[in-house]
Amino acid sequence: MKRTHLPLNGLRVFDAAARHLSFTRAADELAVTPAAVGQQIRALEDMLGVVLFRRTPKGLELTNEAEAGLDSLRGGFLQFEESVRAMQAGQSSYRLTIAVPRDFAEKWLQERLVAFAQANPDIRYALVSEEQGADFTEANLDVAIRLCDGPGEHEGVQLGDAQFVCVAAPDYKGDAKISWPGAQREGSQTKADEEGENIPFLKVADAGLALEMAAAGLGYATVPVLLADKDLAAGRIEVYAKARPSRRAYWLIAPLPQWRQKKVKALVKALTANS
Repeated sequence: MKRTHLPLNGLRVFDAAARHLSFTRAADELAVTPAAVGQQIRALEDMLGVVLFRRTPKGLELTNEAEAGLDSLRGGFLQFEESVRAMQAGQSSYRLTIAVPRDFAEKWLQERLVAFAQANPDIRYALVSEEQGADFTEANLDVAIRLCDGPGEHEGVQLGDAQFVCVAAPDYKGDAKISWPGAQREGSQTKADEEGENIPFLKVADAGLALEMAAAGLGYATVPVLLADKDLAAGRIEVYAKARPSRRAYWLIAPLPQWRQKKVKALVKALTANS
């Protein structure tokens, strides 16, 4: 069934004017001018083909036509409010779905998510594999963490510095290069790379595997600084060539509706607390 187009703004103004029996007080409530209230009422009367108010020596009075529809109108507005509350309750549900690269989850997110979970014991989590450009609606995602050059069309916050560093096992002296798809975009880090003489000794799927292979002594790998920090601090790896700025960093991103959710705001605050 085709729905009738409802002049919701005009009906909202009518409800306020009917409650106050005053265009001036209705205007104060709605933060508009009395003239704007009068214009909305006249437009609504023209559309409905009825007179809604009479001016009398005592002030405004509702007409019989206005009184006939007022109870149903107010009931409708109450239902609207209940609908909005229901939708907001759904947006603030206790399930948080995060798309994140596996290596980033292991090397950086894991311990921070533990702290966040302890502070928010009612939330349940779903971690899914991040696919570049995954559709938030189809995948039912709340947020995604991506290695990229910005949030694009979404809201977002950068996690850590946009830097890559070349790492290897402590005291490693060789020149075996460990490559992963993302490292190919970062350019050369060593003299052998610059001269184009170093064909990768080992190719792996992601930066986390590259870092682990480097820590095992199989060669050196260029990885995001944020991913390497924990292992550098623990002494599992050392800097093989100094860090360089990059256009890419890890970003926490989400479309605006998801970004406004309380649970997402809390996660953003927790993950950026010490940045």
